[in-house]
This record gives sequence, C-alpha cells and structure tokens, in this order.
Amino acid sequence: MSLKSVEGIGNLLFRRLIDHFGSPEAVLAASRQELNRIEGVGVTLAKAISSHRTPDWIRAELKSVAAGGYSLLTQQDREFPELLLQIPDPPPVLYVYGSLAAYAPAVSVVGSRRATSYGLTTTRRLCEGLAAHGITVVSGMARGIDTAAHEGALAGGGRTIAVLGTGLRHIYPAENLKLFHRIAENGSVPDRARAIRRG
Repeated sequence: MSLKSVEGIGNLLFRRLIDHFGSPEAVLAASRQELNRIEGVGVTLAKAISSHRTPDWIRAELKSVAAGGYSLLTQQDREFPELLLQIPDPPPVLYVYGSLAAYAPAVSVVGSRRATSYGLTTTRRLCEGLAAHGITVVSGMARGIDTAAHEGALAGGGRTIAVLGTGLRHIYPAENLKLFHRIAENGSVPDRARAIRRG
C-alpha cells in the first residue's frame, strides 16, 4: 500500500516496478539511478519514490481493516487470484471479507438490476444447480440477477464470491447487508483497495 500511495504510480507502472525489483520494499529501497532506468519513471517520480515515507493514513487504514475483520491481499500473496494477475493492470491490493481460497471451476453470472420474475427464478435455479455440483458462482451483489445468483449458490450449499464496486464499508444495495455476511461465510467478498488512491 505504501508504494501505491506515491503520487504518479498507477497500476501498470506499479506492476512494472514490481516485476523489475521483485517487491514493493525493494522498489522503495532502490536508488534514484536504478528507478530512472524503468520506463515511465522520470527524475521527479524517482525522487518521490526514493524519499517516500509511509503516510499515517495507511497505518490507520491497516488498523481499520483488522478491526473490521477484513484482510488485505497483495500481488505477492499466494492467495491473490492467479487469473487476476493476467490482466493488463491488476489491482495492487484487494480487500477481502471471507476466504479467497482457490475456487475452481467458477462461473460469472451478471445481469439486469430490473430482471423479470422469470429471470430471477431461472437464475436462482441455475446457480443452485451449479453450486450443488461444486462450481463457484461469481457475481457483483447488485440488485436483480446478481442477488439471485448469490442466493441460488447459497441455496445449493456451494461457494459464491461477490466482487464489489462500492467498497467493503459501503454495502450497496443496503438491503443486501445480510447477504453480504452470508456470502463471506460461504466464500468471499473482495474489493479493489480504493483507499490507496488517496494522495
């Protein structure tokens, strides 16, 4: 989190630095000359990285994460989703509520927030069947089809993962708060670490 809090380091450059130096700690310990050799790092950014100190808000954030019962996964953690590392700009950190153990095979189910009753019923039945056969159901916990997908997977006694776009502290829609906790008990609720975008 500390490295990503350096202004000017986006996801792509973060990954490039890690690939070259091996870890965030090694990047922060690198000399300005070494940093200048990396594509996308100029004199100003190299100076900012080499003189960077972990801001107080990150320490406060880590305490808040622990107090909330969440965990953080970095790209260096074994539990970080391997397939996520294959996209061009994977998030440097994931906040996770629950367990993000390897869930394979898995299927993503997304759809309309204003689904018909037929669509909702069909989604629940489909996902219940998938879960009963050991397939993890991944969705976004939004109203409509997403909610039906998670509910179906839970009814089938299986695993389900909700990937949130709102952060773990802002459950949306609010009526899915109980579902949020049920999912964490039978899978996980990961979220990209939005807090590291603060300046």
